[in-house]
Amino acid sequence: MSDETWIPKTQLGKLVASGEIKTMSEALRTKLPLKEYQIVDYLLPNIADEVVDVERAQRMTDSGRRMNYSVTAVVGNSDGFIGLGRGKAKEAAPAIRKAINNAKINLIEIRRGCGSWECGCGRAHSLPFEVIGKSGSVEVTLKPSPQGVGKAVGDVAKIILRMAGIDDAWGFAKGHTKTTVNYALASFDAMRNTSKMKINSAIQLSTPIYVGSVGNVSDNQD
Repeated sequence: MSDETWIPKTQLGKLVASGEIKTMSEALRTKLPLKEYQIVDYLLPNIADEVVDVERAQRMTDSGRRMNYSVTAVVGNSDGFIGLGRGKAKEAAPAIRKAINNAKINLIEIRRGCGSWECGCGRAHSLPFEVIGKSGSVEVTLKPSPQGVGKAVGDVAKIILRMAGIDDAWGFAKGHTKTTVNYALASFDAMRNTSKMKINSAIQLSTPIYVGSVGNVSDNQD
């Protein structure tokens, strides 16, 4: 995205455009609201997107049958940043675009590490500790695993982990997991909880914990 096509309207957008904020980590740590998806495009030009669910609903009106689309999409750079969003429109393409833009606005920074006692390599290939995410009736539990295990989780959770940059993890889900939207939201909530959990000194000393992109090591302790 070129600088000329984006005129920032928010305080955070102006700080990014002026060069005062140079990374996505810095932008999120300002605690200023992220309301412009262009900020993510500007700071993470390599971000990818993927549609995880498309729902179609028909309704009859006086003028005939109307179709509405509801789309759930995920974005991520496969290196510690991920977002999930939903969009609705009368046509599929605008709904997809809305979902992707909303996912960028909902972008979060996650923690990664090697929390498996079977591995202990210190790389950011897995989770640093067990996390649980919930949405509706669905509860998703994700656990650290050693290298080579891969993503031993359901298909929807695999997308979330891949876009976040997690190569190895064990996990399971409870509830009505056939509801794809809730499954995706629960998996995303689990990713969010990697950054919400306080880290005590024992965990911090046992393995490096990476925040966001590899190279940013967390020094937060309980």
